[in-house]
Amino acid sequence: MKITNINSLIAAIFCLVFLNSCKNEEKQSTSASEENTAEAKTSKENKTKEAPVVLFFGTSLTAGLGLDTTEAYPALIQKKIDSMGMDYSVVNAGLSGETTASGLNRLDWVFKQNVDILVIELGANDGLRGVSLDETRQNLEQIIEKARTKNPEVKIILAGMQIPPNMGEAYTSEFRSLFPNLAKEYDLKLIPFLLEGVAGEPGLNQQDGIHPTAEGQQILANNVWEILKDEVQ
Repeated sequence: MKITNINSLIAAIFCLVFLNSCKNEEKQSTSASEENTAEAKTSKENKTKEAPVVLFFGTSLTAGLGLDTTEAYPALIQKKIDSMGMDYSVVNAGLSGETTASGLNRLDWVFKQNVDILVIELGANDGLRGVSLDETRQNLEQIIEKARTKNPEVKIILAGMQIPPNMGEAYTSEFRSLFPNLAKEYDLKLIPFLLEGVAGEPGLNQQDGIHPTAEGQQILANNVWEILKDEVQ
């Protein structure tokens, strides 16, 4: 009888030890799984943080005024980059009403993050308001120079613009030539005319006749991609 009790006791102790061992293994397995998940998450976050940045610095044309931000050309560029398996992060820093002067004042804020490719789409509002062309040129020059000071390796693309002849032929002509001249002087890539194929086309612009529709934004994205694609290879 005593032997039976002792055997029962030993069996009970063995079961207890076995159960505790299983719980410890389960705990260790769960802990290891959590650590692996945490490591994977951290790795993914680091990869995202390290992705080169393409920043679009512009006006309401870039911001996509009147549309969802997913319909603006910077978002369309991000989709194209993603579809090609490229590791770039696109930032839309477009602001309605932005002039070259206000853009210059905002540049330090924009460059709080690392910028690898800077696409400058500024000047249209200057032209529509009849701002002195010397002032517009000087502001753009300072933006280019400050951007290079912030990051000497930054690649800069300048978006060319044109305006209606309301300000007179001389002003309109000089405004149009301002962008290719700056691109040549500072050795920048140039989008000849951002609104090529869209400007003056009623079906591709919203009721104001200035801001592209979603379909028009797709054409803008194609115009930009023609120049940008060589910079992200």
